[in-house]
Amino acid sequence: MTDRTEALIPRARAQVADCAVHLPDWLRLEQQRELLAACHDWARPPAGMRTVSLPSGGMMSVRMVCLGWHWHPYRYSRTVDEGAAVRPFPDWLGEVGRRAVAEAYQDPVAGAAYRPDVALVNYYDSTAKMGLHQDRDEHSREPVVSLSLGDDCVFRFGNCRTRTRPWTDVLLRSGDLFVFGGPSRMAYHGVPKILPGTGDPAVGLAGGRLNVTLRVSGLTD
Repeated sequence: MTDRTEALIPRARAQVADCAVHLPDWLRLEQQRELLAACHDWARPPAGMRTVSLPSGGMMSVRMVCLGWHWHPYRYSRTVDEGAAVRPFPDWLGEVGRRAVAEAYQDPVAGAAYRPDVALVNYYDSTAKMGLHQDRDEHSREPVVSLSLGDDCVFRFGNCRTRTRPWTDVLLRSGDLFVFGGPSRMAYHGVPKILPGTGDPAVGLAGGRLNVTLRVSGLTD
């Protein structure tokens, strides 16, 4: 089957685990372009896109910009590394998150109650990876909403007990939505591989992948 033929076949929503839902092609092309434009704006200094240093002395292979709260391994603050104030979390992005939860869980009440206040925007070049980890630095266990732009990636979604198997590998493409909460909120997950050159040029990202994840921090000033 050719890539062009595959593109004509709608991909079905999938429940990867309990309360972990993949909605392919959730963002229309124009919405992807609008989100990309916002990412470009957020990436500018001050408090823009940066390489993240780990306590071990190593560096993450992804680059990151944060909204609402800045993530330092492994804590949040209102300022970035050089002391500049973190970029604000926009109201419109919260509305995207509420719609995402409502549609992923087919539950308008859960969607309306979702109040994300932090976003991590990760840029993966063709060689970047993200090891299996838990999103455990938030004080809330409300769902994580993940949006993909650009190149395809292999998204590895594991279990809540260990970094080892069992896990499920999901192909995430530009415009895809992945939501995980409830019993799957603390599942280990990561990105072992980016597939270079697979992104739709019409989106406007020249190369690599952007991942926008929304969370409820549960933090107060």
